[in-house]
Amino acid sequence: MITNGLLMLGVLLALSCVLIVLERTTGWKLFKFVPGMVLMYLLCATLNSFGVFGDDDATRAPIEQVKDVLLPAMIFLFLFGCDLRKIIRLGPKLLLTFFVAALSLTVGMIGVYAVFQGFLHSEAWKVFGALLASWTGGSANMVAVQDILQAPESIFGYALITDTLGYSVWLMLMFASVAVSPRFNKWTKADTSYLEVHEGAFDQEKKPFTTASLAIVVFGSIFVSTLSIWVGELLPEWGEVVNATTWTILIVSVLGLLVALTPLGETAGSSEVAGLMLFVVIGQIASGSDFTAITQAPIYLVMGALVLLIHAAIMVVYAKLTKTELFSLAVASTANVGGIASAPVVAAAFNRQLVPVGVLFALIGSFMGTFVGLMAAQLMAAL
Repeated sequence: MITNGLLMLGVLLALSCVLIVLERTTGWKLFKFVPGMVLMYLLCATLNSFGVFGDDDATRAPIEQVKDVLLPAMIFLFLFGCDLRKIIRLGPKLLLTFFVAALSLTVGMIGVYAVFQGFLHSEAWKVFGALLASWTGGSANMVAVQDILQAPESIFGYALITDTLGYSVWLMLMFASVAVSPRFNKWTKADTSYLEVHEGAFDQEKKPFTTASLAIVVFGSIFVSTLSIWVGELLPEWGEVVNATTWTILIVSVLGLLVALTPLGETAGSSEVAGLMLFVVIGQIASGSDFTAITQAPIYLVMGALVLLIHAAIMVVYAKLTKTELFSLAVASTANVGGIASAPVVAAAFNRQLVPVGVLFALIGSFMGTFVGLMAAQLMAAL
């Protein structure tokens, strides 16, 4: 058993390093179905279930303190590319489609929870708030909501498993939808000409890493994080959702949006460093999970599937009523459920020139997902 806190932190960093290197360099098919981040969760949770990590406060303190700093820094960095000026240029119809996708997922999550809550853990509303944050934003939003609400780590694993399986199946369906796009557009009587103005309009050359850019990204984000934590602790708490951590996440989110409007938003390495931080945060959460309570996982998977079915039904009705083409629906849906890693890929499957639309959709979710998850959690708690 590891009872030294710094050694435990070192083990989590080493596991992150190994999985990131394997995922980026080996080309193993395993990573196409199970992302490295999910493997990180499963591996750390398994080690904890077998009693490898000590349970006392002294052992847990160092990694918890590191996570408390890395989480806001990570969110701050993920928002560097979220330039509001480019997002506004998407136009009302594309933006409406994205927000309808997010709203349909929210309605589905709250509705399904209302039906099944009698069969769930008393704090499951926190877990479903975190899952919705992921399905309207991304993994960073999910762990942010988990941290704010202090969702029990013993059942948080269900949200991650549901997120991974639901996302994997959904992504396959979105790719498959490309083949039926002409028939779908004919059925909805969609006019696709308005998309032509966006073809290649937001393309931007990626800058190479430098020592200066990494210094700005790493040291600057940690400074912003610690400053935001300090300010957040000075602000008042309201109810179960608005606490010091909520204020901290809100502050770094707003600062991230402001930085995105400046040349600093183009600093190389921001998303890559944020991805590294995400592995450590996931590892910390997983190190408190216990797979001996996995028997309740199936009901979470069923609920996740029902949420996606409700989302799909609402989007199809919306498309018919507004004569919206399948490209917008598929990319908006993928940007919500899958995030920045998959929305551009689905967009490319339809039209390579429209990849930036997928990127911008996903960036909207990166900012919005945390707050959607918190709002829905508050509503579910009141049921």
